[in-house]
Amino acid sequence: MSLTFTLDPAVTPALRDGILDLWTDVSEAGGAVGFVPPVTREDIRPELVRHFVAMAEGRSRLLVGHDASGAVAATAFLTFNTHRLMTHWAWLYTVMVHPRHQGRGYGRDLLAAAEDAARGIDGIEALRLTCRGGHGLERFYASCGYKEVGRVPAAIRVAPGDDRDDVIMLLPLG
Repeated sequence: MSLTFTLDPAVTPALRDGILDLWTDVSEAGGAVGFVPPVTREDIRPELVRHFVAMAEGRSRLLVGHDASGAVAATAFLTFNTHRLMTHWAWLYTVMVHPRHQGRGYGRDLLAAAEDAARGIDGIEALRLTCRGGHGLERFYASCGYKEVGRVPAAIRVAPGDDRDDVIMLLPLG
């Protein structure tokens, strides 16, 4: 079984709810996607709305993966730079795979689909993302072709006394 990926799906209530559920479940499982447990759908909703606004304004595109049952199982947002000197690369945000699907290679599939999507966008020469240190994510991204190009020590405060590095990764598309 594999995921079916769609770039720029129609934003329906079912998709919105599926992403909210995914983001909540990933966060509750300890995933490094901008929140720390405990977290609710209502905590996440304003951030998802910001992503949808960016999509509506043409500043971001959504890549979603559905499992065999049709449930939202993975997402990534490709976000364009507005700085005129940096429009040749895009950000990859909110990269997540549902915990029930972890260990099946779907994270690699998601990143490959994001790379394919970026290659289809005129003028995009690289993808850049950041990840929270302390989870081994930089090793995972490196195994998918990303290179660590920077690190800001203790930039992310998960909790008092629990600071993590902000790791910057880059995937050249050329």
